[in-house]
Parts: sequence; structure tokens; C-alpha cells
Amino acid sequence: MNIDQVRNYCLSKPHTTEHFPFDKNTLVFKVAGKMFALTPLDKWDKGEASINLKANPEYSIKLRAIYKSIEPGFHMNKKHWNSIYLYKGELDASLIMELIDHSYVMVVNGLSKKSRISLGL
Repeated sequence: MNIDQVRNYCLSKPHTTEHFPFDKNTLVFKVAGKMFALTPLDKWDKGEASINLKANPEYSIKLRAIYKSIEPGFHMNKKHWNSIYLYKGELDASLIMELIDHSYVMVVNGLSKKSRISLGL
């Protein structure tokens, strides 16, 4: 997947917004003000594409054991976040989309019931 595909897929999720809260290079995708994906754009430009995604801790352990391209989240809570190194070419687009979906659902499920209802989620 290229950055446009990742961006478009993330933005296709209901109530998703994009931001640059940290610096001009780190693109962050949020739902209801909560991050579910972030990616360093300068790394894409260098051919080192990656994306950080939230994941269930048990699922993270399994993913990290199976894929060399999935590691504990760089500069993130290692228990709840993974860094997905797309440039390594190990992961196909369908798995990347599945991991984005999982991250989005993790964040939505962590919202209060009132927030989920108000968003229609």
C-alpha cells in the first residue's frame, strides 16, 4: 500500500479526522478525538514506510511472533501499540487494512457508550 491508499482507507472509517498534532511530518488519524493510527510522512519519502496502530495486547504478541514487520510501537505504549513496517514488503494490503480496522475498533470500543451512541457507532 502507498501513503494515499493508507490515508484514504483510514479516512473511510466513520467520523475519522486527520491531524498533525506533534509535528509537520507525523500524520495522525483520530476517531472522536482519539488516535487509532499515525504515520511518519518523512519515512515514506525515504522508502521506509511505517504506520503505528493500536491493538489488543494478546493479539499484538501473536502478530509480533508471526511477522518480522510488526514490532512494539516506536515511541508508543509497547503493550497497546504496534509499529507496522510496510516497506519490508512482508504484509499484503488485506492484512494492513485488517490491522487498521482492528485499531479503529479498539478505539471505538474504548469510547463511552454515550459517545458511541452520539456518533452512531
